[in-house]
Amino acid sequence: MAVLKKKEMAKEKDVKSKIRIRLRAYDHKVIDTSARQIIDTALRHGSEVAGPTPLPTEIKKYTVNRSTFVHNKSKEQYEIRIHKRIIDILNPGAKVLDALRNLTLPTGVNIEIKM
Repeated sequence: MAVLKKKEMAKEKDVKSKIRIRLRAYDHKVIDTSARQIIDTALRHGSEVAGPTPLPTEIKKYTVNRSTFVHNKSKEQYEIRIHKRIIDILNPGAKVLDALRNLTLPTGVNIEIKM
């Protein structure tokens, strides 16, 4: 038990800093290509990358009446799917931060960066 704790503490000491990037998009193809771009730039500048880890897809469903007055039992249903990914960049350098700032990603991708 004590040996495992020592190994875990050694791993935590090795990881000095971490950048967590959360991606959100309506289209799964767009979010996968942007995640690939982020990972390629991080690996090109010599940092370790963990991810992309897919999070559960958030589904919002809406039900709308087809008619305003008559035919109240006739309804249409719509849904919006929000796909999410998390990427962790371990031990980032200054070059990685500059490269991530200058990266142009496709429209429709929401990015949250936490240090």
